[in-house]
Amino acid sequence: MSCIPLWIHASGMTEFIRKNKLAAAGLAMAGRLTFTAVFAPLLAPYDPSDQRLPERLEGPSWKHPFGNDELGRDILSRILLGTRVSMRVGATVVVLSGIAGVFIGGFAGYVGGKLDKFVTVVVINSLLAFPGILFAIALVAFLGTGLDRLIFALASIGWVGYARLARGQVLKVKSLEFVESARALGASSGRIFINHILPNIIQPVLIQASVGMAVAILSDASLSFLGLGIAPPTPSWGSMLNDARNHLFDAPHMVIFPSIALVMTVLSFNFLGDALRDWLDPRNLG
Repeated sequence: MSCIPLWIHASGMTEFIRKNKLAAAGLAMAGRLTFTAVFAPLLAPYDPSDQRLPERLEGPSWKHPFGNDELGRDILSRILLGTRVSMRVGATVVVLSGIAGVFIGGFAGYVGGKLDKFVTVVVINSLLAFPGILFAIALVAFLGTGLDRLIFALASIGWVGYARLARGQVLKVKSLEFVESARALGASSGRIFINHILPNIIQPVLIQASVGMAVAILSDASLSFLGLGIAPPTPSWGSMLNDARNHLFDAPHMVIFPSIALVMTVLSFNFLGDALRDWLDPRNLG
C-alpha cells in the first residue's frame, strides 16, 4: 500500500511525543481544552450569566481571578463555558466538513471525467476563489444567528479544502498496484473506493482536520465578534471580545484573558497538526 498503516505509527507514538516538545505541548493543551469543555459547568466558580452590577469592571482578584465584565459577570466562568461552545463548534465543523469533503472530492477524483471536471473546476475552484469568511457572514446573515446555523455556515465553506485534498490523494492512490490488483480480482468500484482507497488517504486528512479545528474556532470567534455568532447570553470568546471594545483602557482584563484563551487554543491545534504531520511521515519510522 502507498501509506503506512496508523497502527505501525502508533507503536512509536510515545517515543515521538517524548522527543518532540511541540507535539507534547499541543497534545497537552488540546487534552486540557477537551477536559475543560466536557466539565465546564463543574469547573466554573460562578454562573456565567449571573450579573453583579456593583462589581462591574472589577479587575482580577482572589474572588474573581480574571475579573468581571461590564455587567459584573465573572470572566473566568464565561471563558470556561466559552471553551465548551468553541470546542463544540470546531469539532462539529471538522467532522461535517471532513466527511462531506472526503466523499465528494474523493469520489470525483476516483470517477474522473466530466464529473471530476465539474466538481473541481466549477464547484471547488469557484468556492475557493470567494473569501470564505465573507461567504459565512452572508449565510449567517441570511439564516440568522444561532449555534446550529453557525456550524452549518462554517461547514458549508470548510468542506472545500478537504475535497481538494482528498481528490489529489485519490488521483495518486487509484493508479497504484494494489488497487489495480483488486480491480483485476473483480472487486466493485464501491468496494475499492471504501476498502482500499479511503484508508490510504486518511493520514493527510487527519492533519488537515487538526489544523481545520483551529480555523473553525477562529472563524467562530470572528463571527461572534461581529455579532453573527452565538446569541447572548451564551458565553462566546468572540462576543466577549466584542463587549470589551469599549473598555479597552479602563478594563483591559476584559480583552486580555479571552484573547489568551483564543490564542492558546489556536496554537495548540496548530502544534498538534504539525506533530501529526511529522509523526505520520513514513521517513520517521526508522
